[in-house]
Amino acid sequence: GSSGGYAGYGGGSNAGGGSNNNFGSNDNFFSGGMGQQQQPQQATTSQPQQQQQQQQQQTSANPNAMSGGMNNLFNPAMAMAAANAVATGKMGDNTVMMNMAESMGKQFLETGWAKAVPGLERSMVGLRPYFAVDNKYVKRKMLRVLFPFAFRNSWARQEVGADADGKISYALPQHDDNAPDLYIPTMSLLTYVLLCALCYGTAGKFDPDVLPDVTTKCLGFQVLEVIAIRIGFYLMEAQVPILDLFCYTGYKYLGLVINMFSGITVGHLLGYGHRAYYFTYLWTATAVSYFILKVMANCIPRITSAVGPKRQFMVLGFAASQFATCWFVSQTKFLE
Repeated sequence: GSSGGYAGYGGGSNAGGGSNNNFGSNDNFFSGGMGQQQQPQQATTSQPQQQQQQQQQQTSANPNAMSGGMNNLFNPAMAMAAANAVATGKMGDNTVMMNMAESMGKQFLETGWAKAVPGLERSMVGLRPYFAVDNKYVKRKMLRVLFPFAFRNSWARQEVGADADGKISYALPQHDDNAPDLYIPTMSLLTYVLLCALCYGTAGKFDPDVLPDVTTKCLGFQVLEVIAIRIGFYLMEAQVPILDLFCYTGYKYLGLVINMFSGITVGHLLGYGHRAYYFTYLWTATAVSYFILKVMANCIPRITSAVGPKRQFMVLGFAASQFATCWFVSQTKFLE
């Protein structure tokens, strides 16, 4: 249908060219040419028009010819799926959005675009299990971090098998509440930074440098904390992935969000922002410390190096470190 439209358009151009040639014949008639150059001029003029018409037909017959292989970046099937989701009002469905994101991620890896950046494909494959979460897992995990005393069941991770080398494989976060994830720490950190900016803004002290300053301070202390824990695991000869340590030490940001939110809210309503913050801090820091205590007790093997530090002391030290880091990254200067 599109080629017919282009053909009709080309026919209209030929017709227009014919009228122009007739007008040229009239000019030749007045100049004394008696219309003898009419036929050669018409042939010369119609030949480029025919070539243009053929190019238009080829373009309409092969729409991908002008795209230059851009279908690797744009998938019409994904566009149709998104349009159908919008039309049916299913954009709020978490399952639909997760399936679309998973399909786009697989296409990004399979088409080879991730290989263009050195190390990007390996990083994405390594980070994928830490973001395999759903709404149910996020709710249960937040309750487990904030109210760890209420959970009497096992804190051990669910094993799904082992490879030929004896390396154990664990279940994904969406199937195991004890599995570490990076989704909650990342979202909590971003929320905490925005709440700090809001605190500065309500006090009339907002500066764009607040966002990178708070982020750098939080990440800096977390990196130092992970390095210290990593050294402790090395001395005990215990093997724990470093990304798992970033997950476990990042759950403190959820408690910091609760602290800052209560401080801002109570300070705005009653004027006791500092008291509300530190009262909530005692609860959240204790909860996160107990959470780390239970998690590390299941991460560190029962049998460790005989010449290394004692397992019990290291577990208690890792748990107590949460009090210190939560204190150092607190932003209470402008609370009312």
